Amino acid sequence: MDPLDFTGRAVLVTGGTRGIGAGIARAFLAAGAQVMVCGRKEPAALPDVDGRATRFVAADVRDPAQAAGLVDAAVAEFGRLDVVVNNAGGAPYADAASVSPRFHAKVIELNLIAPLHISQAANAVMREQPEGGAIVMIGSVSGVRPSPGTAAYGAAKAGLHHLAASLAVEWAPKVRLNSLAVGMVATELSTVHYGDADGVATVARTVPLGRMATPEDVAGACLFLASPLASYVTGATLTIHGGGEWPAYLRVQ
Repeated sequence: MDPLDFTGRAVLVTGGTRGIGAGIARAFLAAGAQVMVCGRKEPAALPDVDGRATRFVAADVRDPAQAAGLVDAAVAEFGRLDVVVNNAGGAPYADAASVSPRFHAKVIELNLIAPLHISQAANAVMREQPEGGAIVMIGSVSGVRPSPGTAAYGAAKAGLHHLAASLAVEWAPKVRLNSLAVGMVATELSTVHYGDADGVATVARTVPLGRMATPEDVAGACLFLASPLASYVTGATLTIHGGGEWPAYLRVQ
């Protein structure tokens, strides 16, 4: 039996309509799963593989009622819920000294509190299933090293890693929770964060593996953590960053 065969399994990916989330959704579709994604607005096209498309539900995961409703919608659609990937998140660059308190609150709400809402609702379903379930938090290297310019985001992602570890203990043995500390990823929005194509290429050269991650790289880690291959892995943070970044001191020697 292929441990990465998800045929008959139901997967929910928050923020799964573009970028990393869409890559994760396509990977689970390709592995045979039924997949639901969400976003505040339905996109023009949904992730699909060989004619099999994801289901879509409009939801703002920062709202506890909508978060719970999203999980309910997945169960109503598929009859079960085996995997949740809490991918929705992000934050623009902001000066921590001058940005508004409301901005900081919204960033933490999206990147830390929303995954907690989704996970609580998912746990209530998974713990009643004979097979239990798996939850994966999409964190960031910003949560394990300084995050200047995105301080609230980095703090929220650090909290997300800790949240996964804590819930893994509370909800064992039926539900496994793990997180990914994701580094720089090349998506359709890369130029927004790193400048033009030359800027993206320059940034990629700071990574020891010589390139940014792809959504498929992140998706592969999600498949592993949700699969029987990782049946004894819970409460862990897996780093997906291509070796990190070349140390700054090497550039000044």
